[in-house]
Amino acid sequence: MVHLRIVAPGEIADKALELLCAAPAVTNVVRLPGVAHKPEGDLILCDVAREDASVVIGDLKDLQIPAVGSIAVEQIDSSISDVAKAAERAAHGLPSDAVVWEEVEARTSEQTELSFSFTVFMVAAMQIAAVGIILDQPILIVGAMVVGPEFGPLAAICVALVRRQGHLARRSLVALAVGFPVATAVTLLTTLALVAVGAFPEDYGTHEFTNFISNPDFLSFFVAVVAGSAGVLSLTSAKSGALVGVLVSVTTIPAASNVGVASAYGEWDAASGAAQQLAINLAGIVMAGVITLAIQNHDFVNRRRRHLENRAREGR
Repeated sequence: MVHLRIVAPGEIADKALELLCAAPAVTNVVRLPGVAHKPEGDLILCDVAREDASVVIGDLKDLQIPAVGSIAVEQIDSSISDVAKAAERAAHGLPSDAVVWEEVEARTSEQTELSFSFTVFMVAAMQIAAVGIILDQPILIVGAMVVGPEFGPLAAICVALVRRQGHLARRSLVALAVGFPVATAVTLLTTLALVAVGAFPEDYGTHEFTNFISNPDFLSFFVAVVAGSAGVLSLTSAKSGALVGVLVSVTTIPAASNVGVASAYGEWDAASGAAQQLAINLAGIVMAGVITLAIQNHDFVNRRRRHLENRAREGR
């Protein structure tokens, strides 16, 4: 279930209350007249089956509530109520497959800012990956994958393309377009410094366990596609445990780091291979993410259309 907190002026609140009470997937509807002061209006509380949450929120948006009030969405972890169970049964589909698009857009939007912390995480992740490459230690590569924050903007690009949100796409592209080059450049400089002080060997050497980073193949693309799809599903279904698995499956951070490391050693073939690995992973993730979201969005559009048709037949 999803909890909605709605603030709206009296006349619009009347329409919202009527709409919510008529929706089978909505329950626990409460109206507190005149309790809101900024903005002024009535407060309406209700619980909605997750499957129909975006449909109901769409109806509320049609009343122009965001322009004169607000709609807050909260996840309900547990609801002990037969009435709530009846509301969930009234909604088509399964809660685990339902997508609350407003929730997804808010979550991805938070992860697209080119902030100081985003840049630091990118740099830190690539430093860890650089040490892992030089020491040929896969465990450090895995650690770098987990630390890297790049999946947030990648997921946001997928959402932006499917939901046609140009501002979100631009912010995400800026974060990636700045974050990757800056972190790669820092990695190059760090590698040169560590070689100079003797912490890194003078020769690039061979890397038996991490050689895959600079040698992309079809399986690189295959893993990126599968991981991209799984990553988007983990975001839309709020399954963060699956997202961790996605982060350690893609080779974006290690590949970008190896571009810097190999360049510092003058190993241009390895640097080129790592750059190709990075491009393949980015393309695979975005492609799979867009396809997955497009399928989910198609289901939502059909659900919304049927809902509006039913309302029209009922004269609401």
